[in-house]
Amino acid sequence: MPFESLSAETLGDIYIGLLGLAVLLYAILDGYDLGVGVLLPPREEKFRDDMIASIGPYWDANETWLVLAVGLLLFAFPEAHSAFLQTLYIPATLMLIGLILRGVSFDFRAKVAQVKKRSWDLSFKWGSLLTTLAQGYMLGIFVTGLRTDIWAQGFALLSALGVTAAYAFIGACWLIMKAENQLQEKAFTWARRGLVVLAAGIIGVSIANLTLHDDVRALWLSAPWGYALMAIPLTCFTLLVLCAVVLKKLPHADGHGEWLPFLIALLVFVLSFSAFAISYYPYVIPGQMTVMDALSDANSLRFLLVGTVIVVPCILAYTAMVYKIFAGKSEKLSYY
Repeated sequence: MPFESLSAETLGDIYIGLLGLAVLLYAILDGYDLGVGVLLPPREEKFRDDMIASIGPYWDANETWLVLAVGLLLFAFPEAHSAFLQTLYIPATLMLIGLILRGVSFDFRAKVAQVKKRSWDLSFKWGSLLTTLAQGYMLGIFVTGLRTDIWAQGFALLSALGVTAAYAFIGACWLIMKAENQLQEKAFTWARRGLVVLAAGIIGVSIANLTLHDDVRALWLSAPWGYALMAIPLTCFTLLVLCAVVLKKLPHADGHGEWLPFLIALLVFVLSFSAFAISYYPYVIPGQMTVMDALSDANSLRFLLVGTVIVVPCILAYTAMVYKIFAGKSEKLSYY
C-alpha cells in the first residue's frame, strides 16, 4: 500500500498542511466573491448586475475549498471537528443559511419577474453578509481556544467585523480588475475605505496574538521566529501603503496595472495566514488540542491519502482552468 512507511507525525503534518491550504484558498477565492456580495448597492441595479456577473463563473468552484476543508477536519482530526461544532454550531448554522441564501438568490434573480429581482439581489447581499459575519465570529472564538466568556465574545464580534471588512476589501480589488467605467470608480472608493479598516484589523490581531496564549507570546518575543513574525505585519503595512499609492494613481493609468490591488490584497491574506499558522502550530485548537491529540487512525489516513493526492491536484487544475478561461473583463451573464 502506498504511503505505508509514513509515521503518524508525518501524516499529521501532511493533513494539517492540506487543511491550511484549503482554508487559505477558500479565504482568498470565496473571500473576494463574498466581498462583492457584501458590497452590492441596494439602489443601483446596473451595478448589481455587473458585480454579480464579475463573480458568476467562479463562485461555485470557490466554495469547493470550504467543502474540502471541512472534510479534512472531519476525517483527519475528528476530535477537533467535534469540539469545534459543539461550541460553534449556532454560527456554523447561520453560515450555512447565508450560503444557501446566496445560492438560491443567484439563480432566482435571473428567473423571477423584473419587479422581484431587487429582492433576490438583496437576499444575495444579506446572505453574503451573514456568511462573512459568521465566519469571522467563528474565527475569533477559534483563536481564543473555543472560549465562551465575555472577553472571548467581544473579541469574536470584532473578528466578525474585521473578516467582513477584509472580504469587502479584496472584493473591491477584484472589481477594480474585472469592472469598467462607473462601477470601477466606485470600486476604487470601496477599496480605499476597506484598506484603512484592514490595516486596523492587522494591528488588532497582532496585539491579540500577544495576549491570548502564553506560548504564542513567547514565540513572538523570542529569536529567531519572533523576528520573522514581527516582520509579517510590518510587511503587510508596507504592502497596504503601496496599495494606497496604487489606488490613487490607477484611475489615471489608462487601464494599466488594474490587477495590482488584487495581487497586493492576495499577498496580505497569504502573509496574515502565514503568521497565524506559525503562531499556533502544532495546535489544531489553540491552547487546547495539538495535531497529535486530534489525529485520526494512522492506517485510515494512509489509505485516504491515496485519494487526497489525486483529488487536490484535480481541484487545483480545474480552478486554474476556470480562471484562465474567464480571464479579462467580466461580461454579461447568460442563463440560456
